[in-house]
Amino acid sequence: MEHLSTRDFNYNNDGYDGEGAEDRKSQDGSETMPFIDESPTMSPQLCARGPDGEAVSPTPPEGLLAGGDIEKGLEMKKLVLSGFLASEEIYINQLEALLLPIKALKAGATTSKPVLTVEQIETIFYKIQDIHGIHKEFYDSLLPHIQQWDDKVTVGDLFQKLASQLGIYKAFVDNYKVAVETAEKCAQANTQFQKISENLKVKGPKESKDLTSTVTMEALLYKPIDRVTRSTLVLHDLLKHTPKDHPDFPLLQDALRISQNFLSSINEEIDPRRTAVTTPKGESRQLIKDGFLVEVSEGSRKLRHIFLFTDLLLCAKMKKTAVGKHQQYECKWYIPLADLTLQTLDDSADSTHHVQTLPEHELDEMKNKICVFKSEIQKEKGKGQSRVVDRLRKKMNEQESCLLLHSPSIPFRIHNKNGKSYLFLLSSDYERSEWRENIEKLQKKDLPSCVLSTVELQVLTGTSFKLRTVHNIPLTSNKDDEESPGMYGFLHVIVHSATGFKESANLYCTLEVDSFGYYVGKAKTRVFRDTTEPHWNEEFEIELEGSQCLRILCYEKCYDKSKLNKDDNEIVDKIVGKGQVQLDPQTVQSKNWHMDVIEMNGIKVEFSMKFSSRDLSLKRTPSKKQSGVFGVKISVVTKRERSKVPYIVRQCIEEVEKRGIEEVGIYRISGVATDIQALKAAFDTNTKDILVMLSDMDINAIAGTLKLYFRELPEPLLTDRLYPAFMEGIALSDPAAKENCMMHLLRSLPDPNLITFLTLLEHLKRVAEKEPINKMSLHNLATVFGPTLLRPSENETSKAHVTLASDIWSHDVMAQVQVLLYYLQHQPISFSELKRNTLYFSTDV
Repeated sequence: MEHLSTRDFNYNNDGYDGEGAEDRKSQDGSETMPFIDESPTMSPQLCARGPDGEAVSPTPPEGLLAGGDIEKGLEMKKLVLSGFLASEEIYINQLEALLLPIKALKAGATTSKPVLTVEQIETIFYKIQDIHGIHKEFYDSLLPHIQQWDDKVTVGDLFQKLASQLGIYKAFVDNYKVAVETAEKCAQANTQFQKISENLKVKGPKESKDLTSTVTMEALLYKPIDRVTRSTLVLHDLLKHTPKDHPDFPLLQDALRISQNFLSSINEEIDPRRTAVTTPKGESRQLIKDGFLVEVSEGSRKLRHIFLFTDLLLCAKMKKTAVGKHQQYECKWYIPLADLTLQTLDDSADSTHHVQTLPEHELDEMKNKICVFKSEIQKEKGKGQSRVVDRLRKKMNEQESCLLLHSPSIPFRIHNKNGKSYLFLLSSDYERSEWRENIEKLQKKDLPSCVLSTVELQVLTGTSFKLRTVHNIPLTSNKDDEESPGMYGFLHVIVHSATGFKESANLYCTLEVDSFGYYVGKAKTRVFRDTTEPHWNEEFEIELEGSQCLRILCYEKCYDKSKLNKDDNEIVDKIVGKGQVQLDPQTVQSKNWHMDVIEMNGIKVEFSMKFSSRDLSLKRTPSKKQSGVFGVKISVVTKRERSKVPYIVRQCIEEVEKRGIEEVGIYRISGVATDIQALKAAFDTNTKDILVMLSDMDINAIAGTLKLYFRELPEPLLTDRLYPAFMEGIALSDPAAKENCMMHLLRSLPDPNLITFLTLLEHLKRVAEKEPINKMSLHNLATVFGPTLLRPSENETSKAHVTLASDIWSHDVMAQVQVLLYYLQHQPISFSELKRNTLYFSTDV
């Protein structure tokens, strides 16, 4: 075997360096002492980076070993672990150096002249003891595995456990800035603490215990932030040298996934050095958060870039500049945080009812155009037509910009104490919560009101442009070609349970995914009442439209009707936790369920997910058993039941109208998949208790069962035979010709199909009458049901052209929506009148 040395996996006192790291040498080429980074406040932005500084891919590396390389690979794996273990020892020594002065400082805190107060001690050394305990246990467990090494040794379970405890780092990161600031202030105020903080002694490794190094407290406080990224790096290297069929491979892969999800959830932390600006008084003004928001100004929507600093909120817009000149920002307004109040439930000013809004069908038309442009760009790229591609990109940019401007609808209002208020519209409750939490956290400090001169404001606006962390509006045209286009299809998610609540509450979760640059709410669990450990175990099917991220928000349900949000007349439930996970196609696109955990404010939400392609999920598959109702021709079911409309359709409609017609998002919000499957089985077997089941079941599950019934019909309700004619009829320009054609097509349907369609039509109209409450317009309902009622069966679609997976908003889908919308907007249509007029028309289509 080729000889391997620890040089291949060099490490230093700062932690694991990754493969091929160079030995640190002095300028004359001689070996130097172990290096400890003494740089001042460093970035707490967590992103695993390789030795060259490049971000490490979030996709777990494939096992690279084959044949004779396996033995060498496992030996390399041992060396990786040995190097990492040595760096763990150094890290533990660094943590112990931080812990050493705590005992004396706490003893002094009770005297008449304390060096630090108990509160200051707890702030500066927050969670250090817990982090030390986790890594000491990890080190003690890993050491014997390496000492007794053989090819069958597994360490993945140890890394899994370490990764599962990363939540403690979230608490540390959240407190990091406060800890450093407190340490600095205390050092300035107390010379004794200054000496302590500048002269902490870190002991060397076991073989050189007498070697100690002097390190500052500030440098040591940064070590935990740096360490969590390096743990992710070593997992990449371990996977690279672990055969795929080794029992350790899936364990290490899972540990890497947990680590990367954790990094992703807190990677929005800000670099204090890069985002700091000095005020004229010499104080540090730090950028905490920035992003693009839609502001409502004089009844119209304007895209703004908002900057939240430690002492003020600044709203800017992009100035129009000549071609070739640098972009510049112009300040629209600013509010000192000392003068800023967030909207309360009682003092909300004018509502959002007068805000300029676009009809739903116009927004869908934009999505359609964006998809068409994407398709055309791909074609022209293949031909090498760069000018054409640039022109198409520009057109797509216009459509995407308009969509982003007009899609958000969740109000977020802020007030200045002088009476001026500002209204933003956001697409996600997650986003609104983030802005609110950041502002409230800053306002807990004693903030003086600040007044900026014209010159100071100009300087700050210019600096804001340079400091911004969000550089581009989230448009497809702003993405690099190499960036993931996102996932298209259906994501199946089971929300299992949550832990970490300190008090009993009524708890539920919502799920959001990104689509066309903004986030959309897709599903909601039932409310689990009066508990600290909710066990939902509810499955949802979520449609993905170029999605890259899944968000889970955990709420405490409020039943107090006095707490209404005046902006949207809804009771405001309290967000108790939120988190997100990147949708990695290689991880999610598996036939097996993939379990995961999201950490949020001390709360852990456990969930599983798997992905299925759009074609597979929407496939119409006739049932082999003709005794049921799902997958059975509607004519067979009505004949067997001796009814005009299938029993399942009548019962679901009746239940929705009885208790779900005012449910927000009825037919749009996913029902629990397990409940839907239970109802499906009950209807298929004609269970006697079906009425009891319906009365007890969540209303979204009943709505979902009705949608599933129509989706699983072996041919669409409006039939394969008539589908081309419906597509031609809806495209007619002359209103009279369109009316004649569309009515004639209805008359051409078989009676069971026609009567069922008319029954559903009147039901959906009644649902839309409650739009102010349930937020479901006729167009919303047409979007949900149109493709379900018209999409041809598999045999028919195979004759047509094959569409891209991303072609959700294709011309066909838009036309299917428009067909149903035409009938929904039509005056009431009666079966008897249609049949009475049959003799005036040819029966041929």
